[in-house]
Amino acid sequence: MSKSLKRVKAALEAAGVDTEIRETALARTAKDAADALGVEIDQIAKSIIFAGATSQEAVLFLTAGGNQVDPDKAAACAGEALERADAALVRAQTGFAIGGVSPVGHINPIRAWLDPKLMTFPIIWAAAGTPHHVFSLTPSDFPRLIEAQIIDFTT
Repeated sequence: MSKSLKRVKAALEAAGVDTEIRETALARTAKDAADALGVEIDQIAKSIIFAGATSQEAVLFLTAGGNQVDPDKAAACAGEALERADAALVRAQTGFAIGGVSPVGHINPIRAWLDPKLMTFPIIWAAAGTPHHVFSLTPSDFPRLIEAQIIDFTT
């Protein structure tokens, strides 16, 4: 088991979240994950990371798999202009590689926002720290797992 997957599993256990972690052939994209799990694409929580143009800190937007982040709305949430986060910043801030960024188990605190569409499903799936692992959760688990403001930041 990879260090990233162990960190996610430990964070879920520490939060008291009863979950299932599944290995998939590939879950690098929301479509890949949805196809592998046999669920709707919007049941996949995508972790989209940007860099604050001023702060140079990573910020996290958790969105439903079929949604896209609106750059202007996201910048308004963050209170600063946003830039594309490079792989080095994502790894340094979260401890995860792009393609497997989990909403939990980050090695450093991160500011986060949550797409309200994710709150409409009984079960959501998110990356578990690798491009091949996902975990299930209910929308009510989010407040125990991450401090994220629920707000519309999508197009």
